[in-house]
Amino acid sequence: MSTGEKTRVDWVDIAKGICIIFVVMMHSVLGVEEDAGARGWMHPVVSFAQPFRMPDFFLISGLFLGLVIDRPWLRYADRKIIHFAYFYLLWLTIQFLFKAPGIIAESGPGGALSAYLLALVQPFGTLWFIYLLPVFFVVTRLVRSVNVWIILAIAAALETVPIHTGWLVLDEFCSRYVFFFAGYAFAPVIFDLAQWLRQRPRTALAILGAWALANGWLVFHPASQPFAAWIPLEAYTSGGLGGWSNVPVISLLAGFAGALAIVSVSALLARLGSVPVARSAVHALRWLGGHSIVVYLAFFLPMAVARTILLKSGVITDIGTISLLTVVSGVLGPVILYGLVQWTGYGRFLFKRPQWAHIDRAPTPHGRGALASAE
Repeated sequence: MSTGEKTRVDWVDIAKGICIIFVVMMHSVLGVEEDAGARGWMHPVVSFAQPFRMPDFFLISGLFLGLVIDRPWLRYADRKIIHFAYFYLLWLTIQFLFKAPGIIAESGPGGALSAYLLALVQPFGTLWFIYLLPVFFVVTRLVRSVNVWIILAIAAALETVPIHTGWLVLDEFCSRYVFFFAGYAFAPVIFDLAQWLRQRPRTALAILGAWALANGWLVFHPASQPFAAWIPLEAYTSGGLGGWSNVPVISLLAGFAGALAIVSVSALLARLGSVPVARSAVHALRWLGGHSIVVYLAFFLPMAVARTILLKSGVITDIGTISLLTVVSGVLGPVILYGLVQWTGYGRFLFKRPQWAHIDRAPTPHGRGALASAE
């Protein structure tokens, strides 16, 4: 979200904080396990989060769109297209600088150039989320006058029918748009639900307990034939175990159930923010969610460095422990980098869009001058 487009809501930032940790965890744990050729004790955690990890991120991303969707096209394009295009191209280039030597060694300079140009239409590495958000914003703007139930039905059908063209933008759009659109279309209901659960912690805990048991069963109980044949291969690469949660229709329901569970957890944690013993932890999680895009953009390098050092040093041999330390590095690395940028004043372009990267020259909210936040 662009700065100034919404007032920060505590439970929303907490939900984003939870989601970004799970995203970093997936890439960290699976990367360590692939390099080590073995699974560790953190793999079940990644698998448990697989049904709802990205659905919740996209649902949360759509919550505040209704506040700005009717803005003039120039401002809408500036905030919802150019904004993310800037950060995608910037961090694509940064990531590519680290990966280019290996590509050149394997395919030559021409191969490296081709790979970079391909990334303009085929999202590169971990940056696909940043690439896809503007697509969602544009599509939702174009269909905003259509009955929401028609769009929701079409989006649900796209998620249910396995679509695997090999073009990541189209495949992920079909898999994720239903959650983004639901966040946009049913934002008032979701906010009311969060408030209702926040006021009824015992009821919320009972619901969460039932959901956790159901989600665990769906994830860890293998689907029987012929249903297992419908599970897409991509489900296994993101931590799936071939459980019922990856079966079409069930995956849709599990995604929504998990997303609403994270909303519930976040509402309860926001309530704990007033309790002294929990205040610091809740504040840290909320801060992390408020800067989730910062973490998403920059976690790849500290994650990769930590993974390489931990695996090659041999000091720690337990794969689960290595995975956990890699997750911590992936989360804290961007936070430290962001703090250094704020402290020194150098490198602000990494997380704030400079004025030259705007097409709408309206004054920047809150008097922040020539910079716009990555959020």
